[in-house]
Amino acid sequence: MSGDEMRRERFERGMRVLGEIDGDAGRRVMDALADVSPELAHQIAAWGFGEIYSRPALPPRDRQLVTLGMLTALGGCEPQLEVHVNAALNVGLSPEEIVEAMLHAAAYCGFPRALNATFTAKKVFAERGLLPVGDG
Repeated sequence: MSGDEMRRERFERGMRVLGEIDGDAGRRVMDALADVSPELAHQIAAWGFGEIYSRPALPPRDRQLVTLGMLTALGGCEPQLEVHVNAALNVGLSPEEIVEAMLHAAAYCGFPRALNATFTAKKVFAERGLLPVGDG
């Protein structure tokens, strides 16, 4: 198999995984990159999803919990967090579990970042018509 064929295969595998996890939101991100950085789009699909997300040791649900925690801790990633809150719902996390993950992150990264993440999640929940979560 040539290098070009391997590159194309990794990209296609990544796009399948991206579609399964992120649905239309993932495709929109890729489309938005097409005119400015098609190579970044390729690497997100081929490496991020084709190589990392598709590894068998963690199921997609667990990977999304890790991703939510990381994006919450990083702060300033609200557009990406919005995509991954949707992805978390797509792979079986409940709104309550998502909010609990962000509450847990507050102990490690602070209230401002946890607040920003939680408000991003609230926006996604509203867009998807999900009931508000309790304060458990």
